Amino acid sequence: MATAHDSLEPPQRLVRTLSSDPAYGEAAHRWLAELQHTARECLARWELTPERVQTPGGRTSMVVLVRRPDGTPAALKLCLPDGSAALEHAALAHWDGRSAVRALDVDAPAGALLLERLHGDVSLRSLAEAKAQLEAAATLQRLWVPPPADGHPFPTVTDHTTASARVLREYREQPWAADARALLDEALELQGALVAEPPAGEPAVLLHGEYHQGNVLAADRSPWLAVAPRPLVGERAYDLAWLVRDRLDTLLASPGAAAAARRRVSKLAESLDVDAERLRGWTLFRTALAGAHQLSLGARGQGELLLEFAGLL
Repeated sequence: MATAHDSLEPPQRLVRTLSSDPAYGEAAHRWLAELQHTARECLARWELTPERVQTPGGRTSMVVLVRRPDGTPAALKLCLPDGSAALEHAALAHWDGRSAVRALDVDAPAGALLLERLHGDVSLRSLAEAKAQLEAAATLQRLWVPPPADGHPFPTVTDHTTASARVLREYREQPWAADARALLDEALELQGALVAEPPAGEPAVLLHGEYHQGNVLAADRSPWLAVAPRPLVGERAYDLAWLVRDRLDTLLASPGAAAAARRRVSKLAESLDVDAERLRGWTLFRTALAGAHQLSLGARGQGELLLEFAGLL
């Protein structure tokens, strides 16, 4: 008879992502091949009873819904061996449950996090857009706290985006980027200007780094909690870029898409007291980078959609 341990197969979304993107390399492929064994080791170490693998799941991690020895529901998250589990744990520990999922345990070398169980099938995208954006902004604002005063492991926005800009320069030289070069050049120019002149009088804060409506889930101890941070330290406008881009398909299909995109920038900037031009710049840079990355993978439809939105900005 099959047991829950036999069903620890990685979700297809995760398999497709690691198989199609050459940036992940051999280490990621080895991690994927050993993932079921790693999951079983973590289940045994923490005396967890597995229920099911959450699907469709993420693109760079696997989540197993589990029970702790006392029957408490929890979630076992297994991350790529790229240091992301340690950084995520450090951010979650600093927030200590304030507007974010609470970390219960960590095995950083194994890339494993034991997290409180949220309602993984109910994100802010289940709400009407206006209500979702209000809830998203309120939740994010509570995450913006000073980083630990005694030192921290989080990269800065400047260092992170400078590395991303190098990748974008490589993309712009490829034949498939010919039609997008003017937009990519604008994105690179904006990134350079934004890091060269930080916002005056604004202290750097701990950022979620990958914040969008899909990464804010319903919970029991709070209506909404953020998950899956890619934490950075820097200016708040950077963290809002994916909220500007949220529900992209719907926005681009609506009449007056360019005006709607600009309204999103203005509303979010005003509601969270950030500079609208800096928010526009970070959104354009991050969206252009994401679009060029999709084109590099041959995902022309998604890449062109992202670049179309960046062009509206």
